[in-house]
Amino acid sequence: MPGDRAPRAPPRQCERPPPRWLALGRPASARVRLALGAASFLATLAAYAWLAGRDGVNTALAPTLASIGRATAEALGSAELWLDVRYSFLRVTAGFVAAALLAVPLGVLAGAFRSIAALIEPPTEFLRYVPVPALIPLVMIAAGIGEGAKVLLVFLGTFFQLLLMTADEVRRVPAPLLQVSQSLGATRREIVWRVLAPAALPGIWSALRMCNGWAWSYVVVAELVAATEGLGFRVLRFYRFIQTPSIYAYLAVLGAIGLGLDWAFGAAHRRLFRWARGRDA
Repeated sequence: MPGDRAPRAPPRQCERPPPRWLALGRPASARVRLALGAASFLATLAAYAWLAGRDGVNTALAPTLASIGRATAEALGSAELWLDVRYSFLRVTAGFVAAALLAVPLGVLAGAFRSIAALIEPPTEFLRYVPVPALIPLVMIAAGIGEGAKVLLVFLGTFFQLLLMTADEVRRVPAPLLQVSQSLGATRREIVWRVLAPAALPGIWSALRMCNGWAWSYVVVAELVAATEGLGFRVLRFYRFIQTPSIYAYLAVLGAIGLGLDWAFGAAHRRLFRWARGRDA
């Protein structure tokens, strides 16, 4: 009837608060993260073991965990593995450090000055989309098939990405910080190297952390061609003789190296940039 009010909906019951580790915006504790990480790793191993034990599964593609464990133990006990690790590590370090020493200063300048960005960034944007494996023939023509070619491939794979990421981090520095510096009479050089660069350094460190992971991918690609040692070379050799358990063993070593380096970068970030906690990973 006119004037009658519609019946009110029954009040909604308050939702039960989710567990702390599922709450939005709340970081999980270190113990919870460790437990979840271990559970996911064990679940992956269990799923692989179940798959490898099924009838009709190609054992050349999915060998048993026992055979992979034996191959890993043999590899860890051989001098060959550690020689391969040494060569790959030196190649990655040389190419990555060379790229960082050149890309970070250029990226800071490109992020600080629009004219420099207009000069540097268009060709950099173009070249970063050229796949590194496609450059192997040109690198071999220019640098031969020695160590220089492998280091150059790592350099090319990380330089362009790191330059652009550094410039983006510099542009993210809050404008009020620049205004305060200018009002205090700082010169352009002081603003760039004593204000912009330090303020962007936590983000630049995160970019270095990411690019180091890419560098390991590129060195493995480089070692697949014209190499006589290195983790990538050894994986290709195992493939030629269908030694799949050894391939998985070397892949596990690569994963462990990458995880260890990533942890080291993260630990250094937390120690060096405590003032930026919450801004960067």
